[in-house]
Amino acid sequence: MTTPTARPLPQKTIGVLGGMSNQATAEYYRLLNEGLNARLGGWDNGEIVIVSVNFGNIEHFVRQNAWDAAQRYLSGKVDALERAGADVILCVSNTMHRVVEPIMAGRATPFIHIADPTGAAMRTAGLTRVALLGTMATMLSDDLRRRYAERFGVEIIVPSDPDKATVDRIIFDELVRRDLRPESKAHYLEIIDRLAADGAQGVILGCTEIFLLVDQADRPDFPMFNTTALHAAAAVAFALGD
Repeated sequence: MTTPTARPLPQKTIGVLGGMSNQATAEYYRLLNEGLNARLGGWDNGEIVIVSVNFGNIEHFVRQNAWDAAQRYLSGKVDALERAGADVILCVSNTMHRVVEPIMAGRATPFIHIADPTGAAMRTAGLTRVALLGTMATMLSDDLRRRYAERFGVEIIVPSDPDKATVDRIIFDELVRRDLRPESKAHYLEIIDRLAADGAQGVILGCTEIFLLVDQADRPDFPMFNTTALHAAAAVAFALGD
């Protein structure tokens, strides 16, 4: 724990591009503040700016493969974060990194890609073949597959087509509304078990709401990589200048 000696406490402002979904955004806010308080102690937590988008727009863009429209929409939201003084920017959606990464490529504000702390954790664990759960767009993403392979030496495998459809449906119909159903948890764990049988050494919870439904305690001996928690921890480290 760090004991602050100066007031106001020197700290970078974390910019959160949120609303994708509001459930994930609330968890980011909680994790960021808890992580910073654990480091700083006392009454200290984070200096955070959130620009929250309309998830209805995001759902439409993803379902219609309207990625250019999504990029234009989110570019304006990133502008708002920068105007608000964000020193670093996070996007709370694995899926929307498809457009936020190119938005951030031409900007001076640092951007923490959600795959990077996850990839680093897998590399530290010594894993080389890991399953990915997420939205259909995430599970089909060549960009994510390449990033994990080229930067971290991890081969990504994904569920069968019927299982991908189940994972995607539960995310959009249930998890983004925080509708946590025991039968859906059972479906996810069955899918994870099938992926383990296919040779996966672990699984990426590659949608920022999945950890609300399943987590490491459900399969203690099979590594699960919670992209939400790992992303938030990386932002905490950045904010404190690690």
